[in-house]
Amino acid sequence: MSPKLQQAEYRVKNKIMDGQRRENVKIGSEVEIMLKKDQRTGKLTRGIVAEILTSSASHHRGIKVRLKDGQVGRIQKIYPVFPKINGQEYQEGLT
Repeated sequence: MSPKLQQAEYRVKNKIMDGQRRENVKIGSEVEIMLKKDQRTGKLTRGIVAEILTSSASHHRGIKVRLKDGQVGRIQKIYPVFPKINGQEYQEGLT
């Protein structure tokens, strides 16, 4: 196996999603979480992070947070925050 292929395979095997690393979670971030009651259905709930509850650096099922509306769950997706330039959102590389 070529070194390039080995590196790609390593990255895929050891990939940790954004929501699994505490360093990527910020209070005020817009996220989608999985509530305990919705684990069977896979339904996600969107909201703003009010408090980070997981104390470890990472968690394989997602960092546990409390949303501003009080709901608690594990992060499945973090929405990016784009800077504003002249009052308009700027997404680098997108036109």
